[in-house]
Amino acid sequence: MDADAWNTRYAGSELVWSAGPNQWVESELAGLPPGRALDLACGEGRNALWLAGLGWRVTASDFAEQGLAKGRAAQDRLEAGGTPMALEWVCADATAVTWPPDAFDLVVVAYLQLVPPLRREATRRAAAALAPGGTLLVVGHDSSNLEHGWGGPQDPAVLFTAADVVDDLAGLGLEVVRADRVERRVETEDGPRVALDALARLTRPA
Repeated sequence: MDADAWNTRYAGSELVWSAGPNQWVESELAGLPPGRALDLACGEGRNALWLAGLGWRVTASDFAEQGLAKGRAAQDRLEAGGTPMALEWVCADATAVTWPPDAFDLVVVAYLQLVPPLRREATRRAAAALAPGGTLLVVGHDSSNLEHGWGGPQDPAVLFTAADVVDDLAGLGLEVVRADRVERRVETEDGPRVALDALARLTRPA
């Protein structure tokens, strides 16, 4: 889907994604000390808002302005309720934007489902901005989800494995902390289902 298609999808009043953070973002990152974070392809900003609520200084980036508008509105509501946030919303194409070097202590790439060359370009561009000691977390729909899991894109070309992410980032000097296929429980009208996700967590040596 291109930016126009995503803008149309985000234009409705209801959230496309859940209001809370992705479960892997929360479980993997809750214990990190706050610093500077990039939420790449942030959509409506659920992960960015959660990080900012923990005290992170967050750059939330997406190519769909309608998604960013929803994120800004959510930020306004939270700040009106007494939760200050350091959040910058940036409309940019993840496959083309260049981030400053050493700009982020954390980079989150959650469910950016692209064909391999574009996925590799976006992920490497974001990872190159990771500061020494920083963490990169990439989560997405696993290749095996198409046959053995629930939901997610039905185009195998945009699915990937944790090993694919590690290969994408070869040569950038990152160390692999975790590279797994993980099961995510999804509640549906027909009862609980299991989705299969790829999870890769890497760090840049200090």
